[in-house]
Amino acid sequence: MKSVKQVSGNAFPLNRADVDTDQIIPKQFLKRIERTGYGEFAFFDWRKDDDFIINQPDYAGAPIMLAQQNFGCGSSREHAVWALDDMGIEAVIAPSFGDIFRNNSSKVGLLTIQLPQEDVDYLMSRAEELPSSEIKIDLQAQTVSVGAEWTRQFEIDPFAKHRLLNGLDDIGLTLENEDDISGFESKRDALKPDTTPALESATKMG
Repeated sequence: MKSVKQVSGNAFPLNRADVDTDQIIPKQFLKRIERTGYGEFAFFDWRKDDDFIINQPDYAGAPIMLAQQNFGCGSSREHAVWALDDMGIEAVIAPSFGDIFRNNSSKVGLLTIQLPQEDVDYLMSRAEELPSSEIKIDLQAQTVSVGAEWTRQFEIDPFAKHRLLNGLDDIGLTLENEDDISGFESKRDALKPDTTPALESATKMG
């Protein structure tokens, strides 16, 4: 998984609350067995509306998404995170998130940032009025900035921060203990029970 240290660019102002995972990636696309290629199906039903924000060329390639309360609520669906990641979203800023969605996001390198409602509203209105407006996110410093005049701190779980900064998925976390694992494996034979007598006995009886 890619590491996340800084994200900068303009943002999609998805000014909707309670966006659930079925809206992010509808169920008919869950039959795919790959973890890639979901981006073109993200918000599939909403994209049928030409005025939907993601269809607007001014926001093409934006690496940040702004959303309202309870983003990513609903069923546990890793595909929702994969879809956002595949469409190029590196960070989502909202007042609150679905817990499972937020946990899944940290496992694939998608940064979720929770800011107070008034701060999200400010960023949302600015992005709507000026699509090219740049937002800068510094994960190490835990800041979101617009120009030199507006900066906010955000909280993040230390474990999630560690994963994101170092690009560690579940396998990567396990491999952090590779030396200990190798050491244990090298001693396993001595720890195994000796089944030779039982096998010899069974052979004689057979």
